[in-house]
Amino acid sequence: MSSFNSEDSLYAILGVSEVASQSDLKKAYRKLAQEFHPDANPMDPQAEERFKQMSVAYDLLKDPAKRKKYDRDRMTARSGWIPSSRAGRKAGKSSRSDGFHADYFRDKPFSDGWRGSSSRRRGPKRGDDISVVLHLTLEDALRGVTSQVTVPADVPCDRCEGSGAERGTTIKPCSHCGGKGTISDPHEYFALSRPCMRCNGTGQHIERPCRVCRTAGVVRKTRRIKVAIPLGVKDATKVRVKGRGEPGSYGGAAGDLIVDVQIAPHEVFNRTGDNLQVVVQVPFETMVLGGSIVAPIIDGVVTLRVPAGTPSGRVLKVRGYGAPSENGKNRGDLLVTLDIEIPKNLSMEAVQALRRYVDLRGATPSAGSRFPADETVGGTS
Repeated sequence: MSSFNSEDSLYAILGVSEVASQSDLKKAYRKLAQEFHPDANPMDPQAEERFKQMSVAYDLLKDPAKRKKYDRDRMTARSGWIPSSRAGRKAGKSSRSDGFHADYFRDKPFSDGWRGSSSRRRGPKRGDDISVVLHLTLEDALRGVTSQVTVPADVPCDRCEGSGAERGTTIKPCSHCGGKGTISDPHEYFALSRPCMRCNGTGQHIERPCRVCRTAGVVRKTRRIKVAIPLGVKDATKVRVKGRGEPGSYGGAAGDLIVDVQIAPHEVFNRTGDNLQVVVQVPFETMVLGGSIVAPIIDGVVTLRVPAGTPSGRVLKVRGYGAPSENGKNRGDLLVTLDIEIPKNLSMEAVQALRRYVDLRGATPSAGSRFPADETVGGTS
């Protein structure tokens, strides 16, 4: 970490020359901001202070008019002459030019660039979002349901109504900071503000804390919240419920409830987009001779016609029997895959009939084969 002292000029703080261009100033500031930002150095007070100083330095130098005045005053200080408005404050210094920067910026509070924790604490803060998982069946997902989820979260304290003070008592401004929530400390370059330790930056003094929440204003409870799940919702969809998350602080809005919908696998149907897929076992004779079969749908059955000579694996499309789209105006299709059902435990009469069929085909099946060698089994159409 580069060093600096009270004699450094604003240019030295930013590590640039006195003739640096505005573009060079900006590049230098951005580079230093990444290095010394408090979020990148949470346990380093020196980095935080350096960040504040260079932020104020850049705030002044980036303004051409302020920079011109600063340069003019520096030249005046170097010559040994100090304007009368500052002379009184400089009387005790051994060198008029040595104390120039401290005098020039002593009354300029740090306010731009980085804002300390006290300013964030004092302003309204939005509450955090809460995420929960909701498990649904495929049937519920396709129809749409109103379900309840259990959410552990902070809620406003009923006893103090969120004030943090015991009933019947008043909240007074903090006498230490005057209700500001911050205390100003003199600094070599400018005034710095830090959170008031007495009121923890709230600017308030609670004489009698609420006996339930102990000044927190909120308590931890379990809530049951109704969530409307739209019809046709897909797996892993996140449903956002506005304002049902953690409560905000200092007048901030509540966060949201994020419901992660998880749909359990179905024992019959498989879903792909808005289409439903199902496999139906079809008797051998129906595949050969043709006929009707019954296929399941999500809330019943549907009768389908199977053409004669249908190969195993063929897919029949039943329009409008799939899942509803997200807007509910359309529905996908039901895709029925036909799988031939090989008969088992044939009677002697059935075996003889099958052999007569093979003879009529004019071919002799090879050893270990149920069908003639030139017959194609399976495939799709």
